[in-house]
Amino acid sequence: MAIVRARSIRLSDLAREEGLNSTMLSRIVAKLEAAGTVTRTCDPKDARVIHLTATPKGVALREKIRSERTDALLFALSRLSKEEKQALSAAAPVLETIVAILRGRNE
Repeated sequence: MAIVRARSIRLSDLAREEGLNSTMLSRIVAKLEAAGTVTRTCDPKDARVIHLTATPKGVALREKIRSERTDALLFALSRLSKEEKQALSAAAPVLETIVAILRGRNE
């Protein structure tokens, strides 16, 4: 969750980072706020600017999701053959390039 990583992020910056329009993201944020995982505050200098901050509940949820995702990945990797692990290792530089390209696209 980019909100947890940034500690506080402008709604417009999060929309850009996630590749969503601000209206769609506002709807998502409203649901996160209702769930108690995010707080939304107006910028004291410009009321049009909205800042998002993860609540302790939001931070805990992110950690739970990351832990479950890591466990799932480790489970899947443990089921691969030696040859499949070698193929995955050989493909790592290409996968890293793909990630870099996708990150650059959102900037």
